Amino acid sequence: MDNHLQIEEIKVKKQTNVERIMGFIVPIVFIVLCAVGYYLSELPFIFVLNEVIIRLGRNSFLVISLIIPVIAGMGLNFGIVLGAMAGQMALIFITNYSLEGAGGLLIAILVSTPVAIVFGYLVGRVLNKAKGKEMITSMILGFFSNGLYQLIFLLFAGTIIPFKKEGLLLSTGMGLRNSVDLAGVRYAMDDIIKIRPYPGLTVPVFTLVVIVLLCLTLTFFLKTKLGQEMRTVGQNMHIAQVAGINVDRTRIIAIIISTVLAAWGQIIFLQNIGTLNTYGSHEQVGLFAVASLLIGGASVTKATYRQALMGTFMFHMLFIISPMAGQNLMNDSQIGEFFRVFVAYGVIGLALLLHAWQRRGKK
Repeated sequence: MDNHLQIEEIKVKKQTNVERIMGFIVPIVFIVLCAVGYYLSELPFIFVLNEVIIRLGRNSFLVISLIIPVIAGMGLNFGIVLGAMAGQMALIFITNYSLEGAGGLLIAILVSTPVAIVFGYLVGRVLNKAKGKEMITSMILGFFSNGLYQLIFLLFAGTIIPFKKEGLLLSTGMGLRNSVDLAGVRYAMDDIIKIRPYPGLTVPVFTLVVIVLLCLTLTFFLKTKLGQEMRTVGQNMHIAQVAGINVDRTRIIAIIISTVLAAWGQIIFLQNIGTLNTYGSHEQVGLFAVASLLIGGASVTKATYRQALMGTFMFHMLFIISPMAGQNLMNDSQIGEFFRVFVAYGVIGLALLLHAWQRRGKK
């Protein structure tokens, strides 16, 4: 009898160890890919490090905005595209009124917040009607909202919605231009505190500090009553409901927080880029943010800010090194571009496949 129990314990331990290894398999694979790609690219270390730091500051906020819905059991929120739209609307607003510098950026954040709250509330209401299918529903909502966004800025801009600044509208006087120059707020956040510790290396200290503060705030928030309720809802909605938690309200709040953070994240992203692609800047936000989170070792049911930062680092390092690696390996830089797209979609598909497999194993 004792031998039988010992055998069962060994089996459980082996199973647990396998699960732990599987949890790190994606980050391990991408660490290897980054190392091989860096070697093949033959790019200078300082150049790669500088580009990675810039992209870490530029993209991390957007990736971290995905964490709260995962904890609340709503999976990967592709609906952050709506938050990105809210951020872009705010940037168009301040550009139209020639608001510049850090003050203009702050006004953009203030303007985007109520818009993102409304968007988040509407998305949350829809996702509460589609429990268990939140990811595909949020993705479809992103496509639907993109259609409305284009309707507003292609047909209503200049006709129903007045614009005072010259050069924003098309020559016909109707519809916003494909590209909006954000020179007034370019590097408005990055330049507040920026250091150059080494030739060729620039560190946007203030932007990175803001990201660290966001991580600390999320850590504190998850220890509050509302944060604990979100964890409970994410673990088991039925038990949460029996415990007296308003499940639908908690899920809506989680999506609102995610959407607001995505709006702020898109503003941070675009102030670094300095140019707004009116009809395209938001389209890949959900895809790349989700891919970054999953590469860091997160799953559909579990995510941390450490995984978000690690995934952002590795995903964007591949962005930097893959064109030159493809050029040196196969004499075609386009190979690297194809590889990046394959990675982005492939890692999401793999995560969803593993999630379905794990759910099937628990039944």
